[in-house]
Amino acid sequence: MLGLTGQNDSETSFFPMDAPTKQSSKRVAVCLEMEWGHKRHLEAYAGVHKYADEAGWDCVTTPSAARVLNPESSFAPFDGVLGRITKPLARAATEIKIPAVNIWINSPAKNIAGVLADFEASGKLAAQHLVGRGFRRFGYMGFLREKDARNQIQGFREILKPLGFRFTTYRFQRGSVGGEGLGWEKFLEGLEQWVEAWEPPIGVLVGNDLYCRHLIETCRAKGLKVPQDVAIVGTSNEPIICSSPYPSLTSIDLDFELIGYRAAEKLDEMMNSKKALASVEYSPPKGLIPRQSTDSLAADDPLVANALRFISENGKERIQVGDVVFAVRTNRRTLERKFRASMGCSIAEEISRLRIERSKRLMMESDASFKSLALDLGFRNADHFCKVFSRIEGMPPSQYVKRQLDCK
Repeated sequence: MLGLTGQNDSETSFFPMDAPTKQSSKRVAVCLEMEWGHKRHLEAYAGVHKYADEAGWDCVTTPSAARVLNPESSFAPFDGVLGRITKPLARAATEIKIPAVNIWINSPAKNIAGVLADFEASGKLAAQHLVGRGFRRFGYMGFLREKDARNQIQGFREILKPLGFRFTTYRFQRGSVGGEGLGWEKFLEGLEQWVEAWEPPIGVLVGNDLYCRHLIETCRAKGLKVPQDVAIVGTSNEPIICSSPYPSLTSIDLDFELIGYRAAEKLDEMMNSKKALASVEYSPPKGLIPRQSTDSLAADDPLVANALRFISENGKERIQVGDVVFAVRTNRRTLERKFRASMGCSIAEEISRLRIERSKRLMMESDASFKSLALDLGFRNADHFCKVFSRIEGMPPSQYVKRQLDCK
């Protein structure tokens, strides 16, 4: 599978027990907590069943296959198991000698095959996006002592360190924000102290979309605006959390449908072989989905920063360079000079860039016509919109939409 890297952990032999009756197809246990409703579980489920339909499997969805994998039974109830593999489930599968494939990166089970999200690659994507927005100060917010956060930080650091940039982190226990939230007050206190220590503008990567919302609320309480003072990139691209309320969240789509499909493919290989490598593979993210939480560029010059803030806040209006100059109370020549020195582009180019960024998001989120988009975004007409889009993106908007749909 293109884009996947392998890491061989051990070699395992599987000798499934004889069932009392001959089965016409493979019977597979799919272990995912579907009741949680997380996008990562639902997408993984869809990917598994896409492969299962192709392979003719009989799939059984269960939250805990370990309860029905009885080593004292005379036959194995499943030919294989995949999903979020816990220690008890891994132990039960080993005892009755059926293969198991894990998709849970933080699983405590050892020496087990897996197809996992490449969080390191997601950290790199976020860093590249924020650097490209002009940020020179950065932060990371995520779990303490968990593999997904460690890998994401590693990818974040790998891009920023060679450029001479450092970043500050806020790490917290998963239990402090989950369940009954027994550590909630301590979590909020630490978050407030972290935000107070910033020197905006700052670009922040957060290991989960939900915690972006906690961060935005804290920023507002401290008088910081998103995205003007703080640009935020989330992780997982959960649709409801990302889309509402304002600002919508830029987020990284980890492509769990591909992970589910590839995990099923790996399980099939293992079920059909008496010797199979219990390898771990890392599946790349689908990509970074830009939204309002990073709809700005960063600048240290106060005049330029104020100009960027005005452009971001009034992007839906038909603002001109003169409107920006008037808003920051300076003369045009001074602002143009400082803007180009700081941002490497003109004020007019930044107004167009921001409109195009918003158009890319709107084209994927709605069925609005180019004429409607052009008017909503402040272009003269659809032809003007298409010409500006083609100049900035190197392709017409129709081609951009087709390319994005082909990648889904």
